[in-house]
Amino acid sequence: MTKLLIKIFIKDKNVKNLEVRNRYAMLSSITGIILNILLSIFKLIVGLISNSISIISDAVNNITDAGSSVVTMIGFKISQKKVDKNHPWGHGRMEYISAFIVDILIILVGFELLRTSIEKIFNPELPLIGNVTLIILIASIMAKLWLFFFYKKIAKTIDSAAIKGNAYDSISDVISTTAVFISAIVARIYNISIDGYISLLVSVFILYTGAKAIKEIIDILLGASPDPEFVKEIEEFVKKYKLVVGIHDMMIHDYGPGRKIVSFHAEVPADINIGKAHDEIDKIEQDMFEKFNCITTIHMDPIVIDNKEINAMKKLTEEIVKDINGEFSIHDFRMTDGGERVNLIFDLVLPREGNFDKEQIRKDVETKIHSINSKYYAVITVEHSYV
Repeated sequence: MTKLLIKIFIKDKNVKNLEVRNRYAMLSSITGIILNILLSIFKLIVGLISNSISIISDAVNNITDAGSSVVTMIGFKISQKKVDKNHPWGHGRMEYISAFIVDILIILVGFELLRTSIEKIFNPELPLIGNVTLIILIASIMAKLWLFFFYKKIAKTIDSAAIKGNAYDSISDVISTTAVFISAIVARIYNISIDGYISLLVSVFILYTGAKAIKEIIDILLGASPDPEFVKEIEEFVKKYKLVVGIHDMMIHDYGPGRKIVSFHAEVPADINIGKAHDEIDKIEQDMFEKFNCITTIHMDPIVIDNKEINAMKKLTEEIVKDINGEFSIHDFRMTDGGERVNLIFDLVLPREGNFDKEQIRKDVETKIHSINSKYYAVITVEHSYV
């Protein structure tokens, strides 16, 4: 069914094209709105007839799901707005904001269900469960399970946090409706009302799901670390160019899906023609846009690669640093020889996590280098990785 809908409504499959990406989002939103409204109507009728608070709560939950799809659709529409003088990187982060709103709605539903569940525990009523009720609940479970896989596929295809949030919502509905179904079976067979207790468990699950989804979105908006796989892809892609000896100081800024800004330092041989190096760097930036659909800025760091003394001292410095901590690394290594004093200039990179005394680490490395030969002095910039 998912493949059929995509085939019918989306002709161009190039998701790097923002218009195509928007069509995928519209398809998922409209499908979610229609399906959730239909489910809500059927459940509300059944819930009122059977006097089941859990079924009525499930119906209300489907209404909020339809509202979530509307919010997602509006968020995508706004995110497609072109750049303007106040938003030079566009409006792509609106997609993340819409996902945040959807997650808030999930939390609100969870709290409301929690409240009604507690009331039902203290004032239990035996629901009237007929065959139609059971059939509606089974159909609802199957429909929401399909919607979960539908959202999940589209979210993965276009890398959408907002639609991923809708997928979270759908799988929580599958679990909640399954719980309601169990409650209905127990009421029918044993004449025992566990309606309130089942609703309570469902509300806790919905709150957990919403809180988890909100954390993911907040991390993105605050500037979370980029996907390690994406970083690795960039490193492997850039190192294919013969001119590039190494890269460091990579930064990745996320202004919404398809709107990433990447910058890094590329080490190039110091003796290469500057014009040739510039042309190669320009080509890498253009190729990065074609490959990853991101705007890239590359800073060139010229380094000497064929001097035996420099290479030997670089290797020795790396060993000294690694001896202090295996996770430490260096880059941008240079030597300036003033005769009686030789400066070893480099950046020392520490892990992001960890309580490190930068000054003490700097002094330790300086002392060890100076002890090898009194003419050697380390000029160190201590920094953390941004990826």
